[in-house]
Amino acid sequence: MSYAEFLAGKAQQGATGGFKPLWMSPRLFDFQAHLVEWALLRDRAAIFADCGLGKTAMQLVWAENVVRKTNGRVLVLTPLAVGAQTVREGEKFGVECRRSAAGELPAKIVVANYERLHRFTPSDFVGVVCDESSCLKSYDAVTRAAVTEFMRTIPYRLLCTATAAPNDYIELGTSSEALGHLGYMDMLNRFFKNDQHTSDTKRHWRRTGGEKVRWRFKGHAELPFWRWVCSWARAVRRPSDLGFEDAAFVLPPLVEREHLVTAETLADGMLFPLPAAGLHEQREERRRTIKERCQRVAELVADTGHPALVWCHLNDEGDRLADLIGRDGEQISGADSEEAKEEKFLAFIAGQIRVIVTKPKIGAWGLNLQHCAHVVYFPSHSYEAFYQGIRRCWRFGQPRPVKGDVVVTEGDQAVMANLRRKASAADEMFTRLVNEMETASVPAIEDGRREETVPAWL
Repeated sequence: MSYAEFLAGKAQQGATGGFKPLWMSPRLFDFQAHLVEWALLRDRAAIFADCGLGKTAMQLVWAENVVRKTNGRVLVLTPLAVGAQTVREGEKFGVECRRSAAGELPAKIVVANYERLHRFTPSDFVGVVCDESSCLKSYDAVTRAAVTEFMRTIPYRLLCTATAAPNDYIELGTSSEALGHLGYMDMLNRFFKNDQHTSDTKRHWRRTGGEKVRWRFKGHAELPFWRWVCSWARAVRRPSDLGFEDAAFVLPPLVEREHLVTAETLADGMLFPLPAAGLHEQREERRRTIKERCQRVAELVADTGHPALVWCHLNDEGDRLADLIGRDGEQISGADSEEAKEEKFLAFIAGQIRVIVTKPKIGAWGLNLQHCAHVVYFPSHSYEAFYQGIRRCWRFGQPRPVKGDVVVTEGDQAVMANLRRKASAADEMFTRLVNEMETASVPAIEDGRREETVPAWL
């Protein structure tokens, strides 16, 4: 190994062992074609593109190129109810893909839900696409472990999501590990440090009774970290982030309104109402105010004549909302089969159901619901659920202003403040990624030497 090769290896840049595109759909926008080419050249890459920028089209064209290059198969993993939407996009962009529920291989490009992953064998595929790959963000999640293990020996990998690391940008390490770059803990030890001077986070958690280890950048590592991420990922909020025109990608106004609901009953042992403090009190207040909050939501969506999307978090909330909204609405619950959930979403898109009530974990990822311009939700501490829930409707391609109604109690003020903090952190992460994308590629080093310059003061 030459010294130049040694230095290049230490830079921890993403893989560049891919190939140039063999085919490009003429229906792709210029920035989409650029991202597809970039991802193919790196063979294992991530595209963090905002909602409505065409991630489905890009990942399908990427998969078609892998098929043409290798004559192998590509597995496209999607969230629940997104598979049918992916197949429709394939027809529009000239990419043949088929859904599979039982592990069968009906085409070169196979579309399946994450829940069906255990029915497939890695050796049957040369490429994997993870649509809405933010499911990998949780460092000890079962899904993350299963997907990472499945992809371990597959040469071509692509992750696509709008919320790459909604809570903390160190969650980017799970995406890196799934792509076969630095592992999560390797990334932490290279770029971060903590006051406990330990990498054994689980042992610290047990020893301290649940105290989370707080990581921060090493003194010299912040800029190298962002450049390392940009070597295997591209972040795009709008085409101009890549130097292209934004003309066809302008978001309509989002009109957000808070509706404060007062509890009719006091907490046990209280003579007068006090704002909830801490998670325990917030959850208690949430359950104690189900009647009042659901009544307010029903009033907001009643008799409007327009579609509405209502997000809830508790089974009792969903059941009561379904009763209050009546014939105009339909609940999609966890008890429904996957087929029933998908049928209800398709009926909502087709206008056969005016109001849908469901939980973010069931339908907040991947679906294009821009026929609807009214979203109502109860807040939670999950910024990702909040962001994805709103962006099912407020996305590029939406022609109308979108109303976002949030129904809150006194105790939810801390929740809303936490969501605003996380929104600011997510925006900062995207800004850093966009700023460093142009400098992500390290210039080639010829012989490890450079011309010396004599300072002017000598």
